Amino acid sequence: MDSIIVRGGHRLNGTVNTSGSKNAALPILFASLLADGEHRFDNVPHLKDIESTQDLLASLGAASHRDGDTLVVNVSSPDAHVADYEMVRKMRAGILCLGPLLARYGEARVSLPGGCAIGSRPIDLHIETMRRLGADITSESGYVIARAQRLVGDRILFEKVTVGGTENALMAASLASGTTVIENAAKEPEVVDLANYLIAMGARIEGAGTSVITIEGVDELKPASHRIVPDRIEAGTLLIAGAITGGTVTVAACVPEHLQSLVEKMRDAGFRIDVGEDNITVQSTESWRSVDIATAPSPGFPTDLQAQFMALMTQARGTSVVTEHIFENRFMHVQELVRLGADITPMTQVAVVRGRRSNLGAAPVMATDLRASACLVLAGLVAAGETEVSRIYHLDRGYEHLEEKLAGLGADIERVAA
Repeated sequence: MDSIIVRGGHRLNGTVNTSGSKNAALPILFASLLADGEHRFDNVPHLKDIESTQDLLASLGAASHRDGDTLVVNVSSPDAHVADYEMVRKMRAGILCLGPLLARYGEARVSLPGGCAIGSRPIDLHIETMRRLGADITSESGYVIARAQRLVGDRILFEKVTVGGTENALMAASLASGTTVIENAAKEPEVVDLANYLIAMGARIEGAGTSVITIEGVDELKPASHRIVPDRIEAGTLLIAGAITGGTVTVAACVPEHLQSLVEKMRDAGFRIDVGEDNITVQSTESWRSVDIATAPSPGFPTDLQAQFMALMTQARGTSVVTEHIFENRFMHVQELVRLGADITPMTQVAVVRGRRSNLGAAPVMATDLRASACLVLAGLVAAGETEVSRIYHLDRGYEHLEEKLAGLGADIERVAA
């Protein structure tokens, strides 16, 4: 099992490009199941989760091939409409094939999903959505089994904001008869990117990016081409990497408005942030103050940047409070930061971080999930000595060559094969 070795104490400087968004690419790839033919996607990152999605699509009759950052998916009707356990268990996003399969073929058999162990992440909202659209849902031997002659549009009110639930609803409702209105919909940029692709396929969608989305169902969708939006979480991680080392780093090929909540908090902490049309620069800062954050659905502070921001706060002046509102059990990185010397007291959904510059020392640490792995790499950048981060297969699920990008900015970092 590979690990990453980080030798701390090197200030990062330079420009680094953002890759395509994993969280946008996954639902868009599953949306290809809604129409036979050739779908073409540009700016698709090279990630384990993308590879797992390709494997799952292939099992459903959709072969794919790559040419650099372009991924071409050829969809044809599968022999069976089953998302197998061995495929879905690798990542939670596998549940996103439920809506497309059900809407297109009238049936779907989808294994309960896997992915990061960071809370319950229940799929009840996905199931209830399909029921609202007229599906008969049962469960058997770890599979969700859904059937419907044709889905029928309805009003869907989510009790809590759900990105995946909104995405499944969008895909299913696009081929349903009549009108579907999604209320309390997720506003994340990845949801908007999916809606834009569905519209390119011929879907009739209004309101994506707001809390109310209206879909007029159509009889048929057609393949289309689409460029995946830049990854705001990777961009934010790279921006924090520059900040935590006291360097000047420009994160290019991003969408600054997607990072507004992070930029505001970094400015509150004392960082000078310059925002361009498609880039963000953090200027060298020797000292910064603590600020509190509380994760929230978009446009609030992203839960997927909580761990990385916590690493930044270990180096701040003063005490900060980090509150996690989205997922339970998303403080598993805290014990690993403490191993490096951080002064953090975690509760169930709140962690108190007592910051002090240069208080971290190298130690072997273990990644527990995707964003925690990035957090530990960031901490290693400022820890004295050599930090080894193990179980980085988590990192490879969501970051494209992170160690190479950091090395290009001046980090002393390398991947070591087991």
